[in-house]
Amino acid sequence: MNLHDYLKYKKRVVVKIGSSSLQHADNGELDLIKLEKLVRELCDLRNRGMDVCLVSSGAIAVGRRAIGLTERPSEVSTKQACAAVGQARLMMIYQRLFSEYSQVASQILMTKYTMVNETTRENARNCFEELFRLGIIPIVNENDTISTYEMHFGDNDTLSAIVTSLTNADLLILLSDIDGLYTDDPRSNPDAVLIERIDRLDEHYMEMAKDTTGSDVGTGGMAAKLTAARISVHSGADMIIANGKDVGILHEIIEGEFKGTFFKGQKNVDFDLNQYIKTGF
Repeated sequence: MNLHDYLKYKKRVVVKIGSSSLQHADNGELDLIKLEKLVRELCDLRNRGMDVCLVSSGAIAVGRRAIGLTERPSEVSTKQACAAVGQARLMMIYQRLFSEYSQVASQILMTKYTMVNETTRENARNCFEELFRLGIIPIVNENDTISTYEMHFGDNDTLSAIVTSLTNADLLILLSDIDGLYTDDPRSNPDAVLIERIDRLDEHYMEMAKDTTGSDVGTGGMAAKLTAARISVHSGADMIIANGKDVGILHEIIEGEFKGTFFKGQKNVDFDLNQYIKTGF
């Protein structure tokens, strides 16, 4: 399969970007140039005729900078306060940037309860479908202002895969701080090799994950990304892990010329997303 002639025909794309990809590494402030470029790339996907959904981390990180905290808070109540401040600031910036390209963005905040409850899950699905029908770009994040451990997805890699499955998207792109899945951790093993393509996601690959992340900003390590891959692939969607250092990689992905790991979707008729959410975390 030639990815160049394959990915450009995708109809509905979910893009996830992590906190560490949105900020300057030296001081934790938002990288506005990268944000502007990200929005431009997403708007161009819309102009290609694709439905686009962005799953964006960053609310707690933005909020803690606004409040003046130098480290990621550990208390749940402090995290909630940071999220309450940061989510509003982040959406204000996104709305302004998307409007510059004549696109309308919306906000959807989810908790695990949104998915485990049949009524709220269907309401969320209907909301997404109506937004796509109207040509609006949903911006999704976990509702950290009210979410507690019991109702927490844990990371936005998993959340983005759940959104992919819920909306029947055919491609999930995880923009990370690493190029993709390696045979070992490339930060500690210079001989680690990037795995460019996985046509069948089995336990051999799942065991490669190291449940670590190289930043105090984000929460999702490679284990979370492979959990996302399992959900996406079994739901029938392809998934790509790519480096978000240059968000211009988005149009390179759609053109089939990129560095990263491609996971081929293989719909599993026995996969029950609702049951997985209840028992898989």
